[in-house]
Amino acid sequence: MYLAAFGVKIAALFSEKFKLFTKGRKGVFDYIAENISDTDQVIWFHTASLGEFEQGLPVIKQTKEDFPDYKILVTFFSPSGYEVKKNTDAADLVCYLPLDIKRNVIRFLSLVKPKLAVFVKYEFWPNYLNMLKEKEIPTLLVSGIFREDQAFFHSYGSFMRKSLKAFDRFFVQNEKSKQLLEKIGFDNVEVSGDTRFDRVAEILERDNTLSFVEDFKQDKMCFVAGSTWPEDENLITEYINKDNSEKIKYIIAPHVVDRESIDKLLESIHKKTVLFSDKEGKQLQDFDVLIIDTVGLLTKIYSYADIAYVGGGMGTKGLHNTLEPAVFGIPVIIGKRYKGFEEAENLVELGGIISVFDKKEFASEMTNLIENQSVLKERSEINKKFINKNKGAKVQIGYYIRKLIE
Repeated sequence: MYLAAFGVKIAALFSEKFKLFTKGRKGVFDYIAENISDTDQVIWFHTASLGEFEQGLPVIKQTKEDFPDYKILVTFFSPSGYEVKKNTDAADLVCYLPLDIKRNVIRFLSLVKPKLAVFVKYEFWPNYLNMLKEKEIPTLLVSGIFREDQAFFHSYGSFMRKSLKAFDRFFVQNEKSKQLLEKIGFDNVEVSGDTRFDRVAEILERDNTLSFVEDFKQDKMCFVAGSTWPEDENLITEYINKDNSEKIKYIIAPHVVDRESIDKLLESIHKKTVLFSDKEGKQLQDFDVLIIDTVGLLTKIYSYADIAYVGGGMGTKGLHNTLEPAVFGIPVIIGKRYKGFEEAENLVELGGIISVFDKKEFASEMTNLIENQSVLKERSEINKKFINKNKGAKVQIGYYIRKLIE
C-alpha cells in the first residue's frame, strides 16, 4: 500500500483522475473531525465507485429511514464515484476512504466510531477489516459476489481469507458465491440477490415524464440506444440509414458526449437528426433521430422505448446497465461480449435480452421485433417478470441491520 500510495502521487502529475484521487484525500480527516462529534452515532457505508453506490443505495436509503437519529457516512475509493455523488442527499457525510495503511485506518475509525460498517459488493481492504474485527464493530457485505479466481480461494490467499472474518454476515448475489464461501469455512452467508433490482424497481415509482421525448416520438415506436460507444454505433447507424419503413423513431444517448464524438456520430447518420442541445425552437416530430448530447436523462428516456440497446458489449469497454431499460418491460439488445455480467447472462438465456454478433444479426433482430408484436411482447414480459422476481434484497438486509442495531 505504501508503494501504491507513492505510485499514485507520481501518476497524479500526469492524470486528472489520479490528481483528484490524491487531492480529495488530503482533507478527509479534517472533514470527519468537523462533522462527527463524540455524541454522534454513525453508520458507515463504503462503496468503490458510482456503480457500487447505486447498488448500495436502496440499503442506504432504507437505513436512513429506519434510523433517522444516526448519521450516515458514505465513503468512496474512486473519484468517478465521489465527484458525482459528493452532494447526495442519501447520506449525511460523503468523503474519500483514506488509503488502507494502518495509521490511516486507526485514525479513521477513531474519528468515525461507526456502530455498523457496510461494504458493498467486493471492496476488501485487509487493514480496515482487521481493525473492525479487533474493535468488534459489526460489519456486513451486501450484494457480494465471489469468483473462483479470487485470492480467497487459493493457497496464496490466506491473509485475504483472514480479513473476511471481520464480516458478521455476507449477503451475496448468487448460490455460487455462497458455495465458495462455505468451502473455506464461512457459514454466515445468505443469498439475498442483487440490490440493484430494488434500485431499478424504484425507477418505476417516480415521474419519468420528458415532454421533448413525447414531442419527438409522437405515436410511433421508439428505439433507444443508451451508453453507446463507437463499436455499438457502427451497428446502429447503418441500420438507421437503411431503414425506410418510417415506423420507428431513434434516440441515441452516447456514453461519451464531447464535441468531437458527437460530431462524428452526427456525420454518420443520413436521416434527419437533431441534437438535444439544439432542440429549442425545432419541430421535433419532423426528425427521425434524436442524439442526447448530455448526461443524466437516459433512465427517463428508456421509459419511452419500445426496444432498447445497451452499449459496451461490442467493444472492450464493458457492458453498461441492462436492468435500467429492462425494468420498463421492453426487450433489450446488447453486443457480443457480456460474460461476467450475471443479469445479462441470465436474461440472454431466458430471452429477454438479445445478444448480437454483427450488423447482420442486429438488423435481423430489429426487424423481427418491429414486425412481430407477439415476439416483442413475449420478450418484454420476460424482463418485467425477471425484475419483479429478483427484487427484495433491501428488505432482507434491512431486517438484519435493524436486529443488529436495535
